Amino acid sequence: MRKPWLVGVLVAGLLLGACGDPASAPEASPPAPAVSGASQSPTSTTRQRAVASPDAVAKPPTVLYLGDSIAMENQKVLGQLLGDQLHARYTSAPYSGTTLCDYLEGTAKRSLVPPADKAAALVRSLQPDFVVLQFWGNAWGYTPCMDGITYDKSRTTYVKRYEADAKRLTEQIAGAGGARRPRIVWVLQGPDPITPDRVRTVNALYEARARASDDLLADAGKTVSPASARYTWAQYLPCTSYEHDHPAYCTQPGRDRTALHRDDDYLHFCLAATSSKPRPCPVQSPGILRITREITRVISDHVG
Repeated sequence: MRKPWLVGVLVAGLLLGACGDPASAPEASPPAPAVSGASQSPTSTTRQRAVASPDAVAKPPTVLYLGDSIAMENQKVLGQLLGDQLHARYTSAPYSGTTLCDYLEGTAKRSLVPPADKAAALVRSLQPDFVVLQFWGNAWGYTPCMDGITYDKSRTTYVKRYEADAKRLTEQIAGAGGARRPRIVWVLQGPDPITPDRVRTVNALYEARARASDDLLADAGKTVSPASARYTWAQYLPCTSYEHDHPAYCTQPGRDRTALHRDDDYLHFCLAATSSKPRPCPVQSPGILRITREITRVISDHVG
């Protein structure tokens, strides 16, 4: 059985190493992973844009995607799907190891996110229709703006602080949007194999915040959970009908299952080896496609 302190060290290495140094802004991305049915996206950096098609009937939405290392690995596939299906104008600015407070204005000196990439700053400059927030919950003290508050030391303090940060971030995004206030899409997270109850709590906070502010939820975490056990972690799941139709995403067809996580990383969904620099996932990964398809579906349902 893993000792709690050892688990914390292991998770720290995964969060900070899987997508690189959180203090470093993303550089130019590698080629996008192939997504069946989606065209290759344009060249991508921290800001990625999918240009609207002139033949689009509805006005293409403008989407801003913010988050931590999971968003870092998802960002290019999400941009492809939004561009392909909605002709969206898309910008992503995730930073590994971050949590909600990192994107708050007023935390520049203690934050892993530079002032120009704070949520409100980006909303003012981009005027998005949707702001997608994908945060696992950073419960282990990686980011200075959390003031050393961690889930393992004080769950009550952690929950109160996280709830307050979610409210404050919503208010800053709304204020920056003004008369064109964007809809926030809170992405619900998948199972946490270390502290299973923690992710239930984080998701409940997102659900409450969405209700209070008339915002949206994307239960992407459900797509990477067993059908009968929403909060039970699994490395492999049965292939979906989409994955059967696109065999590259059904990684073990003879066993009718697909891999969501690598053997050495039970948190992230990218099936490529870890990298020393932040980057979008460079290989086709079923978990990433499941998550981003759900986010895209929710936005699609609320366009127009």
